[in-house]
Amino acid sequence: MKKLIFSMATLLAFTAVFAFTVLAQNWTITDKYSIKFSSPDVSGIFKTFKGSIAFDDANPAASKFDVTVDVASINTGNGLQNKHAKGEEWFDAAKHPVIRFTSKKFAKTATGYSVTGDLQIKGVTKEYTIPFTFKKAGAGATFNGSFTVNRSDFRIGKPGGDVAEQIKLDIAVPVTKG
Repeated sequence: MKKLIFSMATLLAFTAVFAFTVLAQNWTITDKYSIKFSSPDVSGIFKTFKGSIAFDDANPAASKFDVTVDVASINTGNGLQNKHAKGEEWFDAAKHPVIRFTSKKFAKTATGYSVTGDLQIKGVTKEYTIPFTFKKAGAGATFNGSFTVNRSDFRIGKPGGDVAEQIKLDIAVPVTKG
């Protein structure tokens, strides 16, 4: 009788673990992504973006983002501005070569989803919540999001300098099932 009770308890425990362990779909980032930044004073793109994305639109809580942007891939359309942006006063690409976002939690919202996580720029880490949409198309999908970063929070440039404090980021990341 004890063996039967133990066997049933073990079976129930494994069933419960399996039922609550839902893995999100892994997605591969395509080369058609777009990472744009803008302010009244400067705008441009980052050309290099990579990372891992696991996302389940039916169960956002099972999802995970860990993505990076190569700071040296910045392009403002002006060679001198690019050089300054990579320099010590701005992004300091030599010491801090990547911008990184690592998710902590996801939520479904009225307009799509939100992801809260750690944004690390120039050695400073701040928690950010980023709203985004997720649209499937065949075997692929696209993540789109926009949010604003205060550059002084990350010691980028001089506070109150010639560039606005608030920098808007517009991100579009097409993915395929990975």
